[in-house]
Amino acid sequence: MSRLRLPRLIRPSTRAFWEEGRRTPGYSLFDFLHGYVYGRWAYLYIGIATGEHWIARRLSPLVRRVGNLLTRQAQRHAGPASSPGFADTYHGKVVPPAAARQLISVQQDVTLTELEHIIPYAMARDIVLKNPDHIAVLDCPCRAARANPCLPLDVCLIVGEPFASFVVEHHPRRARFISRQEAEEILHAEHARGHVHHAFFKDAMLGRFYAICNCCSCCCGAMQAMRAGVPMLASSGYVARQRAAEECAGCGSCADACPFQAIEMRDGRAWVQEELCMGCGVCVDRCPQGILALVREPAKGEPLEILSLLSNGG
Repeated sequence: MSRLRLPRLIRPSTRAFWEEGRRTPGYSLFDFLHGYVYGRWAYLYIGIATGEHWIARRLSPLVRRVGNLLTRQAQRHAGPASSPGFADTYHGKVVPPAAARQLISVQQDVTLTELEHIIPYAMARDIVLKNPDHIAVLDCPCRAARANPCLPLDVCLIVGEPFASFVVEHHPRRARFISRQEAEEILHAEHARGHVHHAFFKDAMLGRFYAICNCCSCCCGAMQAMRAGVPMLASSGYVARQRAAEECAGCGSCADACPFQAIEMRDGRAWVQEELCMGCGVCVDRCPQGILALVREPAKGEPLEILSLLSNGG
């Protein structure tokens, strides 16, 4: 990226973001500007992207053209190996509760790059955690964009620097620093509500992991995009299976809870449609009989389990 230095009047977190970008191979000035706009005006950005903001509704053709331009520019800066599609520039990986807790419990700086076997996207697929104990919670931009959002709003976890300080400094009314214990409590409460943990990656956010979003299927832009055929989410690498199918009571609790509509009731029992299952684990804790479990499925890719990655050297 450019060797230019920012004026001293620029906020410290913006300067830190800039300096980190300068040290990131392949990160361009365009990427920095894109990342700054995304982080600084997150609610406007997401509101337009999801079509909920009035700008998107009134200027939808222009918004689509601008969105397509941003995607093409991001792909051009990523090089010829990139594959087409907005999902390559902004995407998430489903992580079950245990894997989500690992991401906020790391006690050391982490550098794990080019994780194509885990993050199956062309661009943002690195995990580089600096000051991983710096965790901020941010009001969810997807929920905030809705007229009648799911509550609570403060469920998006921003992990590590320079991202945590950036959102707190630029969104002081919507973001705050929290402890690891508070972050774990948010994860636990959101899972209990039937919401899904996603580890999010974005090319403009230094091409790396930066947040754990706790998503409801009704508000989440990425989950809505999935239903529209845009592959913005990768499976956890697990699927839900019944340990003892004959013990299914046919109550339908798991089917009602599934955020991806991957469970249907047939002949008085629940059937998991594995091609739709993303391995989030929500259904497992909703089964009164306790007969559902998450099982590794190689066809769904590798799980994002950071402690295992660290012990195996990436």
